[in-house]
Amino acid sequence: MNQMNPERGPRISAETLHASSVALDGRAVLISGPSGSGKSDLALRLLDRGFTLVSDDQTIVKKDGARLLASAPPTIAGKLEIRGIGIIEMERIDNVPVGLIVELTSDIQRLPDDSRERPILGVRLPLISIDAMTASAPSKVALALDRMGLKF
Repeated sequence: MNQMNPERGPRISAETLHASSVALDGRAVLISGPSGSGKSDLALRLLDRGFTLVSDDQTIVKKDGARLLASAPPTIAGKLEIRGIGIIEMERIDNVPVGLIVELTSDIQRLPDDSRERPILGVRLPLISIDAMTASAPSKVALALDRMGLKF
């Protein structure tokens, strides 16, 4: 969604992504993948590692200068779906700069290209691919955010 209001100033660019998002130390991680790929499950395991929920299943990203900010749509803010348990209320944060995109897949390259990126709203973000169902998935996300994630 792009909005332009000449009386109020510059254009605001935003997009709703099919992605869960969590944050640590002021940087958000977008977790993308098809339905049933483990986005919410991985988000829950990252919450156990000290991350905070931004949004589950859908994330609004809006461009703020040269960075993207992640927030939850109002209808699902503070809610996390846990299969077998239901939807639970969680502590959450909004307007967190996005530092990394995680793409969920079972087709993982042993030694991927370190410079993989994905543009969103004209902002290029570092991208990694992981299998959400592996025990090491949360550790891989935390390491990638620390080593490859954008710094703010």
